[in-house]
Amino acid sequence: MTAKVASLSRIDTLLRIAARDRRGVAAVEFVVLAPIFLLIMAGLVDFGGVLYTKFGLGAAVSAASNYAAIQIANVNSTGGSTLAASLATVAANAQGTAWANAAVTVNAGPSAASTAGVVTASGTASAADACYCPTGTAAALTWGSAVACAAVCPAGGYAGKFVLIKASKTYSPFFSSYGLVTAGTLSTSSIVQVQ
Repeated sequence: MTAKVASLSRIDTLLRIAARDRRGVAAVEFVVLAPIFLLIMAGLVDFGGVLYTKFGLGAAVSAASNYAAIQIANVNSTGGSTLAASLATVAANAQGTAWANAAVTVNAGPSAASTAGVVTASGTASAADACYCPTGTAAALTWGSAVACAAVCPAGGYAGKFVLIKASKTYSPFFSSYGLVTAGTLSTSSIVQVQ
């Protein structure tokens, strides 16, 4: 019995020594916590990539909007097609050659789209001479029919000439769309009243 008590006493002593020994605890904590921190970091980098691209699209549309505002003299049937192509090129190439796709409509008339660096024109040039009271948002705009310039619009504001600019970029985040990516595409749009 004494040998049994001595054996238990030694086991108890060894357990107490092992309980006080903290070597290896940091390694175990690292193994448990590192994957969690890596997952959080990967999510932050992924979200940052989405925001960076979204802000880049915003800057591209803003650059094209600023250019449209100073090109007011070209919002007509003779200069509208050239203006639409120029604005589509500005928006598509703002962050690099053919960085995004862009679509521009000048006053419900001349339109241009830049896809993979190729600009195609469409629309009716004569419509750019009229004034409109567009409704809706830039993402879903309804031009309505032509009205007298400076007439009061039914929804408020005054009839005038407008330029619609849209830019989009294909983007596939790793984890989630974060409420910003729709069907694998980020997009931004703007409508500028130039007159």
